[in-house]
Amino acid sequence: MLKQNLQFKLSQKLSPQQIQLMKLIQLPTQAFEQRLKEEMNENPALEGGKEDDEYADEFEKEEFDDYEEDEYDRIDAEDINIDEYLSDDETPDYKLQANNYSDDDDDREVPFAAPVTFHQDLINQLNTFILSDEERDIAEFLVGSIDDMGYIRRSIADIVDDLAFTQGIYTDEPSVEKILHIVHELEPSGVGARDLQECLLLQLKHKTPTESVDLAIDIVANQFEQFTKKHYEKLLQKYGVSQEQLKKAIEEIEKLNPKPGGAFSGNNKIVEHVVPDFIIRIIDGELDLNLNGRNAPELHVSKDYQDMLRTYKDSRDKSNAQKDAVQFIKQKLDSAKWFIDAIRQRQETLFVTMNAIMHYQQEYFLEGDETKLRPM
Repeated sequence: MLKQNLQFKLSQKLSPQQIQLMKLIQLPTQAFEQRLKEEMNENPALEGGKEDDEYADEFEKEEFDDYEEDEYDRIDAEDINIDEYLSDDETPDYKLQANNYSDDDDDREVPFAAPVTFHQDLINQLNTFILSDEERDIAEFLVGSIDDMGYIRRSIADIVDDLAFTQGIYTDEPSVEKILHIVHELEPSGVGARDLQECLLLQLKHKTPTESVDLAIDIVANQFEQFTKKHYEKLLQKYGVSQEQLKKAIEEIEKLNPKPGGAFSGNNKIVEHVVPDFIIRIIDGELDLNLNGRNAPELHVSKDYQDMLRTYKDSRDKSNAQKDAVQFIKQKLDSAKWFIDAIRQRQETLFVTMNAIMHYQQEYFLEGDETKLRPM
């Protein structure tokens, strides 16, 4: 049975241009610069730099409506829903899964290697040594005390105290020294040293013994101060060797790594360069907000494309080929003008938004005290 009823429905519809603008506003500075490069590569009617104001005003006053846009160039905004563009990350999992696999299909998942940290690698090496439970606990504590450069910066006495107070392990300095010698056997050579002299000495002792290496060990162990001050004449007199022999010994020392922990590939950290979108300064006790200049590029519509459109407009030839050319040029010009307006609106939106945040969090920005942050 057919029935008639009246239904009210409220929905949010945006044009494609509005959707693109919203996505443009969300981009951070570096992503925005990449988007700008892509747009300039795709649209030759968009150029960077300043434009002649007189010429720009003249172009704004002209209208090129002699040719109607083809029907396929128009986009019906009524059928576009903002949720389809801005909620990509909320797609249910079941929509991303396929169930058309048979039991005979191979599982072709690509394995990936989880990075091993510097300290975890040292712990793994400790597992190759036969140690008692207490010795292993002390060894792991020593490894945990090694900094990223591969050094233990604390004295044995302090480590003994820490073992007692934090780990409940009561031991003495000779016992810790004994375990420290085991740590010194780990790779990379020189790890666990307490100073540069010990670090170099450990690396030299891991080398294949030669005349030059033996002399280098003696120099580092007994004449380290003379070596660091480059008193080579005194070293020649001390050891009674030739300049060539001393040179080879020094070359052995210079090949060593003063920061053994830094050579571990798994310990390398990725440096992320953070580009601020805004800069807030305190001037005479007042907050001053500035938008990063990289968010405000100078763009203008290509003069050559404007001239081409004028030429086609003044021409008496109204062939289909010319109409297609005019349509293409007009499309690129409109796209360039829209992108320039979108960037200008992006700048204004970002500035207004950050300005409101700055005033709302004024006490925090003036004092730098995190307790002054207000919930937003």
